Amino acid sequence: MGKIVKVSGPLVVATGMSDANMADVVRVGEQHLIGEILNMNGDSASIQVYEETSGLGPGAEVVTTGAPLSVELGPGLIENIYDGIQRPLEEIMKLTGSNITRGVEVPALNREKKWDFVPEVKAGTKVTGGDIIGTVQETTSIVHRIMVPVGMSGTIEEIKEGSFTVLDTVAVLKTDKGEKKELTMMQKWPVRIGRPYKRKYAPTKPLCTGQRIIDTLFPLAKGGTAAVPGPFGSGKTVVQHALAKWSDVDIVVYIGCGERGNEMTDVLREFPELIDPRTGETLMKRTVLIANTSDMPVAAREASIYTGITIAEYFRDMGYDVAVIADSTSRWAEALREMSGRLEEMPGEEGYPAYLSSRLAQFYERAGWVNCLGSEEERRGSLTAVGAVSPPGGDLSEPVSQATMRIVKVFWSLDSSLAYRRHFPAINWLRSYSLYLDSLKVWYDENLGGSFFKNRVKAMSILQEEASLNEIVQLVGKDSLSPADQLTLEVAKMLREDYLQQNAFVDIDSFSTYDRQAKLMSLILKYDAQCREAIAKGVSAADLFAIDARVGIGRAKSVSPDEYSRVYEKIEADMETQIAALVEKGGLED
Repeated sequence: MGKIVKVSGPLVVATGMSDANMADVVRVGEQHLIGEILNMNGDSASIQVYEETSGLGPGAEVVTTGAPLSVELGPGLIENIYDGIQRPLEEIMKLTGSNITRGVEVPALNREKKWDFVPEVKAGTKVTGGDIIGTVQETTSIVHRIMVPVGMSGTIEEIKEGSFTVLDTVAVLKTDKGEKKELTMMQKWPVRIGRPYKRKYAPTKPLCTGQRIIDTLFPLAKGGTAAVPGPFGSGKTVVQHALAKWSDVDIVVYIGCGERGNEMTDVLREFPELIDPRTGETLMKRTVLIANTSDMPVAAREASIYTGITIAEYFRDMGYDVAVIADSTSRWAEALREMSGRLEEMPGEEGYPAYLSSRLAQFYERAGWVNCLGSEEERRGSLTAVGAVSPPGGDLSEPVSQATMRIVKVFWSLDSSLAYRRHFPAINWLRSYSLYLDSLKVWYDENLGGSFFKNRVKAMSILQEEASLNEIVQLVGKDSLSPADQLTLEVAKMLREDYLQQNAFVDIDSFSTYDRQAKLMSLILKYDAQCREAIAKGVSAADLFAIDARVGIGRAKSVSPDEYSRVYEKIEADMETQIAALVEKGGLED
């Protein structure tokens, strides 16, 4: 037991802590506030407290729990909303009302609810850490696989079937040393240590998000890492909500880290009403929410990122595809900066700690496509990490953006000028990139045909050419351009407005399948190719831009999912007929 000698905001210094270790969780003061030891100097410990410290003073007691900050893993995680240190907010609200009372202790997993446990192995089966011994139907969408805790191995001596709480014994394991271990449906894991796996693979499958600019131009692989940087009002949160809603993953862990509380409110209101296109159930049936918004304790903001990714790793180890959406890592970095300043550490660039880059890397490197632990040959799961970055004033040269760019392989750069023009997602196609294109090309060629990737390259070249032509247009005007260059500008406009622009709040346009994306892009580029042939035969660009099929392409993204194939084929047929008529008319006039 130690005594407080200094209180500085969320930082508390206590002496007499010789029985404690680095990273131990401690209880501070009469209200037993939760804290974590950051560093030790002799018997003096510097502690970051995850709750409001007003009223604490020198002399108050500090007691160590002897264990690191850990999360409880088991049935009951899905559909729950936690704070940064995995306290269930709904349960706390029932106890204390709308405001969290300091020092409140509520278990992360419900201790009273019973779950139907179905054994997957029999008595006498040899198992090792990571093996699945049974299942629980946690939600209608998710089967929770109960695994042998990491580090244990032996023979199942007894296993039960029936309804149990997370603390009831469901199996007895006889270890290789002859010891008997009672296995429950719950296990704990320290949040700052990544969960182990057999092997990590290079990602080869894309994460289908339903967002055309992402899936087509800057794809993210399952098990990959991505950052969404952008200034205030450029749509970071809407992009991340769209990823959480429509990505083809089994489970989403959404971390609201330091952002406004109304953004988490939007998630809580929308997700129960939205239907998952893959399962037909509400999106909450596959979602875990971590809420540590801007009005909640700063120190817990730092822990929330690790809490979220540890829960995600647990589901990955079951063989699921999991996405972690962190909004935003900039606020997490600000929490690091505040604690570093209070610890009187040597500041780095812009006051951030010198270890900012390594901490960001430790977070993103926990993503990946892995072969899970266990005696099974092949049980693969993926963890995809997407972090928002909120640079002050949209300045991408600031330390958090630069450190993130060095780590992640996909960079979706949001542009305030696009946002002001109401072009959403406001991802700048000239500043964004994806380093997964080469590894995903094989999947694209096998599943969408070789033309999809070629069309992507063609579309990017048209958009880049438009940027060059716009400089000329500003000097001499659009009418002075050649017909071919005028066509380039028109097709680039079609790509921007009819393809890349997407409305997250219109049901038909909020999600676009790969097949639909491929057909729509093919339609636009066929218009480009046929118009170029017609221009070479003397048809004026103005006549080509005025055909009815051009209007049809502009409205094509609003066609219902059941009708688009037929409508696109009709637009293509009409386009060929109308352009051929213009060519014939031009030929007769000649």
